[in-house]
Amino acid sequence: MTTNNATNNATNDMATHGTANGTDAEPAAERAADGRTGFTRRALLGTAGAGLLVGAGAGVAGAGALDRADRTGHPAAAAAAGGALGAARVPFRGEHQAGILEPQQARVQLAAFDLSDGIGRDGLRGLLQRWTKAAERLTAGEPAEEFDNQIALDAGPCSLTLTVGFGAALFDKAGVADRRPPGLGPLPAFPGDALDPARGDGDLFVQIGADDALVAVHALRVLQRLAAGTAALRWQSAGFARTPGAAAKPVTGRNLMGQVDGTNNPKPGEDGFAAKVFCAAGGDRPTWLAGGSYLVFRRIRMLLDHWEALPVDRQERVIGRRKADGAPLGTPAGAGEHAPVDLSAQGPDGALAIPADAHVRVAAPAANGGAAMLRRGFSYHDGLLPDGSPDAGLLFLAFQADPDKGFTPVQRKLSRGDGLSRFLRHEASGLYAVPPAAPADGYLGQQLLEG
Repeated sequence: MTTNNATNNATNDMATHGTANGTDAEPAAERAADGRTGFTRRALLGTAGAGLLVGAGAGVAGAGALDRADRTGHPAAAAAAGGALGAARVPFRGEHQAGILEPQQARVQLAAFDLSDGIGRDGLRGLLQRWTKAAERLTAGEPAEEFDNQIALDAGPCSLTLTVGFGAALFDKAGVADRRPPGLGPLPAFPGDALDPARGDGDLFVQIGADDALVAVHALRVLQRLAAGTAALRWQSAGFARTPGAAAKPVTGRNLMGQVDGTNNPKPGEDGFAAKVFCAAGGDRPTWLAGGSYLVFRRIRMLLDHWEALPVDRQERVIGRRKADGAPLGTPAGAGEHAPVDLSAQGPDGALAIPADAHVRVAAPAANGGAAMLRRGFSYHDGLLPDGSPDAGLLFLAFQADPDKGFTPVQRKLSRGDGLSRFLRHEASGLYAVPPAAPADGYLGQQLLEG
């Protein structure tokens, strides 16, 4: 089996290197509900509208109060909400771009675009203005003014978010090389990397999340058509997470290895959270990126056939947590996933309860100079490879204030000492500067192009 760098950003010991993470961010952020949810133009368009009104109307009252706890599992809340899942809306404008602090949705479309030759600053400005206008309408549940193909006509916003990032090459192509932030240098090569450049990098990155697959695909198609002649699609990946209401109670999600993943993801409200995730102006840090972040993307294939051949107790020693409930090894029954990790705990035989190469040990912030990232990854499953093994794993996404103090040192250590790396293959990568939210009456990236 191939040895590959473990990636799930060790920064936060995630119950397993491989998965979607944010599921456990219960109090972390509340999804939509800014008081403006209700019937939308999309819901009222077309002859199907009459049938939709019954379902939509049933959920409108609950939509305004649809928070993370309701989304992760209470069946009574899910049943009472009716159409609230579709009516939930995330405001497009704010201090930060949507799609960072919000709990992950059930579906995601990730894509990167490359700018066409000679586009320059004016061409990029025009594209971002078109994308901003469309994103504001789509996230409100309204059809796009241009290139709307009606595939999501009978759906509400479904907590749709669109998050845009800038790759390093964009700054040269747009004539703003002097404004490229220092943290946007190339990521170093890590032991075990098997990266396909065609499936990573790119000038413009887009993360589109929604609780309905058609809503997410529709948004990507609109952006793609609005970019015609200005930017071409470079790569695209689709992912998924647990569907709201699928579990009987709020629980941290699992990845495709079956491990609880996301237990120690940092949460808004914790001391130092903003400093770990968002950029601040000062020193060599550009003013235009204040309130923004850096995003690391990694496509990580899990060697599931090899992993599933291990007995459960061996899997638990690779991770350092019990598979059933995510509790750290060495803790008593019923301790739960949020029990403190005791790296000095010993088993009955006197050996370390959490092995020296266990993921939670190697990934612990204490073992990485306090490095931390906000992970917001999604699972993917794209069928089989030619050898019959699953092409499946994690679309790893991590937001951080400085990749040199977040992802890079953590991944460097994971790739060299994490037992989980034997079951992972990093196959694509990207680093992007994520600007702050669009200013009032402005457009995404305006701080860069006109600041």
